[in-house]
Amino acid sequence: MADNGIELKGSTFTLSVLHLADNDLGHITDLLEAKVAQAPQFFNFAPLVVNVEKLDSTPDFELLKELIEREDFVLVGVTGARHEEIKVAAKAAGLAVMTAGRQNVEAEPARTEPVAEPVAVGITPTRVHHGNVRSGQQIYAAGGSLVIIGSVGNGAEVIADDSIHIYGSLRGRALAGARGNQQARIYCQQLDPELVSIAGTYQLSDALPTDMVDKDVHIRLEQDKLIFEKLQF
Repeated sequence: MADNGIELKGSTFTLSVLHLADNDLGHITDLLEAKVAQAPQFFNFAPLVVNVEKLDSTPDFELLKELIEREDFVLVGVTGARHEEIKVAAKAAGLAVMTAGRQNVEAEPARTEPVAEPVAVGITPTRVHHGNVRSGQQIYAAGGSLVIIGSVGNGAEVIADDSIHIYGSLRGRALAGARGNQQARIYCQQLDPELVSIAGTYQLSDALPTDMVDKDVHIRLEQDKLIFEKLQF
């Protein structure tokens, strides 16, 4: 219940995840500096989550937080913590302990009783935007797909929890599968984006396959890697 206009609601945000292979702060600094150099405006004060799944020892979260914020990122939490002492240390540094959607969970025991057939209810309709999406604009399709009948310009951003279809050129940023849907796709008639992302796996403009630039392209996610393919008509 709202009290004096104050409400607590769920929402969805796109977060970058920094996967740590070790506690070498020099390696972390070099990586962040390289990413910022690729897209300084996109990463300026961007929220960042650190994945510590591969670490066996507890990092110095206070020092790590200082290092990350020095590169103009904002460290908001950690994920992949396998040991209780890591979780305690993260909380002591003022960081959220998060659980990523891809983390493995213990399987439930097999059910022997008959299960009713699922009924499709509450289907979210596709959001359709007619016209170009200009610099500074953001369009988000919560719970479904997004169709842009027009182009997405530099500095514009389109986001969908499912797939994104652009009947025009993609010059700005397109983020599909915003809530972790790895089956989401991105389609566009002319590819030259600042950034494309599916379920958090992203690729910047300078890493695009050169033979795909300015082409009709379909993008999908396969084993944590973005796959670019020309559309076949």
